[in-house]
Amino acid sequence: MPEHPESPPTAESTSVSVQPGGPTRGKIRPPGSKSLTNRALICAAMASGQSVLSGTLRSEDTAVMIDSLRICGVSINVSQAGRMIQVDASTRDVNSDAPHELFIANSGTSIRFLTAALSAAGGNHHLSGVERMHQRPIADLVDALAGVQIGSIQTQSPGGCPPVAISSRGWSDQPVSVGGSVSSQYLSGLMMAAPVALQTRRAQSGRDASSDSIRIDVIGELVSRPYVEMTASVMRSFGANVAIEDVDPDAVDSVSLRVIVSGDGYRGTEYAIEPDASAASYFWAAAAITGGEVTVLGLAPDAMQGDVGFCRVLEQMGCTFTSDADGMTISGRASRGIDVDMNQISDTVQTLAVVALFADGPTRVRGVAHNRFKETDRIGDLACELRNLGATIEEHDDGLTIHPPEQGVTPATLETYHDHRMAMSLSLAGLAAEGVRVLNPSCTGKTYPEFFADLETLIGRPHRWC
Repeated sequence: MPEHPESPPTAESTSVSVQPGGPTRGKIRPPGSKSLTNRALICAAMASGQSVLSGTLRSEDTAVMIDSLRICGVSINVSQAGRMIQVDASTRDVNSDAPHELFIANSGTSIRFLTAALSAAGGNHHLSGVERMHQRPIADLVDALAGVQIGSIQTQSPGGCPPVAISSRGWSDQPVSVGGSVSSQYLSGLMMAAPVALQTRRAQSGRDASSDSIRIDVIGELVSRPYVEMTASVMRSFGANVAIEDVDPDAVDSVSLRVIVSGDGYRGTEYAIEPDASAASYFWAAAAITGGEVTVLGLAPDAMQGDVGFCRVLEQMGCTFTSDADGMTISGRASRGIDVDMNQISDTVQTLAVVALFADGPTRVRGVAHNRFKETDRIGDLACELRNLGATIEEHDDGLTIHPPEQGVTPATLETYHDHRMAMSLSLAGLAAEGVRVLNPSCTGKTYPEFFADLETLIGRPHRWC
C-alpha cells in the first residue's frame, strides 16, 4: 500500500484511470452523509438556541448550503476540516427588505430545502445556480408553496425551473399538497419548513398557538420513501413533532401519504451525522466487482439512510453480506444479473450498473424514472457511457436493462456530465478492466472531494492521472 496516495483531482486534472489489480480488500469509513448534513443544517439554522453538528460532510453541496444560510444572517462556525459545525440561528435576518441573493451551484438538496424553508420563514430571497440547475424542475415544489404562500413565489426559467424568487410573509393555515413522483426532496423540504411556518405564524400573531399543526398531502406515488423517514428522524432530533400516515400507497391521482407537523418549532441540539451510505456503495461495489472483501465502518443495516439497502442488492447478485458492531461487509463477486426495483435506493443505480458489467447475464433496473431529473439524465446518459464500455443497453421509461459485454469491458474514455455519481461509479470499471478513463474527476467535489484518494488507499495502488 502506498505511503502517500496521490492527491484528489484539482481543477487542472482532466481525467483519471483507476488501475486494475487483484481483489479489493480492506476497511474504510466514508465522510458524513450529505443528506443528513444538509437536513441538519436547515433544522439548526431555523432553531431556537445553538446547535453543534459532528461528523459533517465537507463538500460543494454542503458549502453552498452554509454560504446561503450565512447570507441569511445565520452564524455558522466550521472546524475540524469541516467535520464539526456550530450553528447559532439567533442572528438570522428576518426583516431585510433587500433580497438575499443565494447561489446554489447544482445542489438539488440545497435549493429545494432552502426554497421551502425561506418561504416559510418570510423575507425576500432569490435562489439561482449553474446552467444545469436552471434545467432541473422545481415546479412541483413551487406550486405546492404557492398554494399556502402569503406573498409570492415563482420560478424564472422555462419548464418551472430555477432561479426562484420569493417574497414571503409566511404560510397561510391551508393544507399543503405536493406530487410525489419526481423527487422526495420536495416533500422533505416542505416537512422541514413546516415547523418554521408555525414559528413565523406565532411570531406574527403574538398568541400561543402550540396546538397548531400543518398538514402535507402527497399526491400519487412517492419515490425514495426512506429519505422521507430520514427527514422525519432529523426533525424529531431538533424537537419537531412529525407524524407520517399512509393513506393509499397505490394512489395515482389522489392522496397516497399524509404528514402532520406540529409543536413549538426547532430547538438547538447536538447532532451526530452518520457516514454517507451512498458513498459507501462505491466501496461495497469494489468488492463485488473484484471478488474481494470490503467493510464500511460506522454504518449498520438499521441506519437512517436507505442506501445501506444496496448491500442486499449485491447479496442477490451472489455476494456475501455480513454486519457487526464495526460496520457492514460485502465479500465475493457479484456473479449473476438480477431484476431489481431501485426506487428506494435510486442514488445507487449508477453504482449497480457498473457492477452489472461484470456479472453473468442481464440486470434490469426498475422504478427510477425520476433519475432523469438529477444532476444529469441518470438513465439516458448512463446508458450512453455503458455502451461505450461495450455493454448492450435497453432504456425503459422507469430504468434500463444492462447486458454485460460478451468479450469483456471495452477500453473507453467516459464523460461524467459534471455529475459526481457518474464519475465515482464509472471509475470502478477500471478495477477489473484496462483502459477505462474518466473525464472531469474533480466533479466528485460536489459530495466527496477525497473519493479518489480514499479509493487509492483502499486498493493499495495509485491511479493514473492525465
